[in-house]
Amino acid sequence: MKPKTKRNISRIAPFGIIWLLVGWFVLFTQEAATGNVNVNPNSAISLTFEVFVFASVNVVLVGFIIGAIEMFWLRNLLKKKSFFQNIIYKMFFYMLFFLVLIILLYPIAASIELDVSPLHSEVWQKFRNFLKSLDFYSTIVSLTFSLFLSLFYSEISENLGYGVLMNFFTGKYHKPTVEKRVFMFLDMKSSTTIAEELGHIKYFELLKEYYSDFSNAVIQHYGEVYQYVGDEIVISWEYKNGIAKNNCIQCFFAMKDSLAKKEEWYTRTFGISPTFKAGMHYGEVTTGEIGALKKEIIFTGDVLNTTARIQGLCNEFGADLLISADLNDELEWNTKYNTNSVGYKALRGKENSIELFAITN
Repeated sequence: MKPKTKRNISRIAPFGIIWLLVGWFVLFTQEAATGNVNVNPNSAISLTFEVFVFASVNVVLVGFIIGAIEMFWLRNLLKKKSFFQNIIYKMFFYMLFFLVLIILLYPIAASIELDVSPLHSEVWQKFRNFLKSLDFYSTIVSLTFSLFLSLFYSEISENLGYGVLMNFFTGKYHKPTVEKRVFMFLDMKSSTTIAEELGHIKYFELLKEYYSDFSNAVIQHYGEVYQYVGDEIVISWEYKNGIAKNNCIQCFFAMKDSLAKKEEWYTRTFGISPTFKAGMHYGEVTTGEIGALKKEIIFTGDVLNTTARIQGLCNEFGADLLISADLNDELEWNTKYNTNSVGYKALRGKENSIELFAITN
């Protein structure tokens, strides 16, 4: 399965799970309150095993559909709208969506309960009674609550990163863990000059587009965005993912290709086309949760300082990509890339010099 497909599934699946759990909670709370007796048989549907299975399957499917709509359509459609506009548009859209769902699914559920055709007059009489009953409004409230929870989860996961959120839930890094990782420190060239020419607001808009254009390359090559620091982005890989098929190197050149394809657009929109340089290294880091007022999962270790120092030498050697000899030895090179040693260099804060390699394609 492709990394992008796996990521999309991991983003949408929680919608279905949240909708199912909330649906079960509401259903069993209602049944417990009424003693499993249908107090409004003219409008409410009695809970039989068949109805329960039908409701469970459909509530999961509805969750998946909403997840897909949110991730692939509404989020992009409304990304330039204000927070308040987002709320208004989404409320209007989802209210219509819920009404369509009720019109489609209620008659089917009623026909299962009554063991008649969905077109039977008894089904539609019950449906008309339902629309005028309190059960209809409680259903809307239940659907809205499920929507709120799933969208709330979505916003948190998008801001923290899905992997980070899952690690918080599972407690993977509640205790410090030592692991081996590959790091890339990537920095925009001439960023200070560009910021001065564009001004703060225009420069910020440039950064948003610039980082957005890296997304597919990072996802496709199993990378994880660790930090955005101004015009610098730090990308990390679990060791096996970064080394396999030279993913870390391929990611760098895929990012360059993404910018190259939009060079004309950047020039037309901002008057410049951004370029970047990067340094790479690998090694052991200690990973864990930290913070009292705000928790984060962070990496600590000499490998981060070393990677930052390597990236800082790109201008000196006239290279877009410099990697350490340690990382160079771990990768399986082919004719797709050229590796050229630029010699040994003493890095600031380190006693021993390390050999560096410039990578081109």
